[in-house]
Amino acid sequence: MKKNVLKITAILGLTTVLLNSCGPKENAPLVYFPDMYFPVAYDPLMKAEDAYSDHENEIPAFVKNNGATGLSPVEGTVSQNKDGVFEEGKLPKNVDEYNAGYNASKLITSSPLNPANAEKDIARGKILFDHTCAACHGTAGDGQGPIVQSGAYSGVPNYADREITVGSVHYVLTNGRNAMGSYAGQLNPGDRWRVALYVMNAFKKSTAPAAAATTETKTDSTATKK
Repeated sequence: MKKNVLKITAILGLTTVLLNSCGPKENAPLVYFPDMYFPVAYDPLMKAEDAYSDHENEIPAFVKNNGATGLSPVEGTVSQNKDGVFEEGKLPKNVDEYNAGYNASKLITSSPLNPANAEKDIARGKILFDHTCAACHGTAGDGQGPIVQSGAYSGVPNYADREITVGSVHYVLTNGRNAMGSYAGQLNPGDRWRVALYVMNAFKKSTAPAAAATTETKTDSTATKK
């Protein structure tokens, strides 16, 4: 009799455990890793709360930020737009906006960067171009980079054959064009202008920046007086 009672008790106990383990997730009897069982997804600009309780996040840094977990960059880190030359709201949202923006960019013949730093900006632009763009466009800007020469990719234009301006080069770097994707994730706003300045200076023989031209004029004037 005792054996039968024990067997029945064991069966009922096992049945209870199995039924509970298959129950609804929102009423789980025991959770060892709640962060995995209840995914904690939140907007970094909103107050964070635990998904499985009413306990609010009390981390001091978040409390000072009204509970938001998206904090400001650490002091001393490099800003992604330290040059202050780019506005996210100007990004095109459809094909018509893209085409209108590209046509407008062709009318831009100077960058918003400080012309007094033109020499340094162009020098940095060359470094960035060689690291980021030359694989396809080639170090000579002829569209014959190692990826193209390997036969893996084709159709990269020669800058010398293109009707471009510093504005249109920057626009394509920011938004992409045809088979070329956007490089906004690889180059910050100011550096995209620096690459565009280098392209125009090295491959399109554009007019020297105003600051440089002024310096040359002063030098010539001094030589004439002597």
